[in-house]
Amino acid sequence: MARVAERSLTPPAAPEGGVVTAVSSNGTYSFTKPNRDGITLLAGLGVEGDVHAGVTVKHRSRMAQDPTQPNLRQVHLMHEELFAELAADGHEVRPGELGENVTTRGIDLLALPTGTLLHLGGGGAVVEVTGLRNPCLQIDHFQDGLLKRVVGRDPETGAVVRKAGVMSVVRAGGTVRAGDAIRVELPAEPHRPLEKV
Repeated sequence: MARVAERSLTPPAAPEGGVVTAVSSNGTYSFTKPNRDGITLLAGLGVEGDVHAGVTVKHRSRMAQDPTQPNLRQVHLMHEELFAELAADGHEVRPGELGENVTTRGIDLLALPTGTLLHLGGGGAVVEVTGLRNPCLQIDHFQDGLLKRVVGRDPETGAVVRKAGVMSVVRAGGTVRAGDAIRVELPAEPHRPLEKV
């Protein structure tokens, strides 16, 4: 398994956090997820009513490999800053269109260590970051050429670089809405880099 080396494992000493800019869910298998006024996170399961919620894997490719695997991809978070980067390459992407449940701004999600807790809003919702999203070819069906923009290689080290957000599990339930603040709680050191999940 390739280690991700494109980001420093030392986030700011005291991350200030960020904000939720959109929330999305879909009860059927579809690449994109429509935006919602709010989503409800269920501890140990994921987003209420979302097709990827569950204790065991719900992504179809993973179910085909082993349907008993634990679901480390209950909630998908993506940084809104990626959309501006993609737009500079000619790809217009809006919140929810890449299948994320929570779109964020102001947090370098990809630089967070494994096990980081994200406190979403004031309703008690907490997710634990489990790893990096490993996008598949479906992303090119959404927009041709997009896969190579979100997965590539570091020109200096040759390490795989994944930019399509992070995955998490729900540690505490609650409702999350656009505009909610995000508080970052780093795990105890030593920090482990995020790997694909």
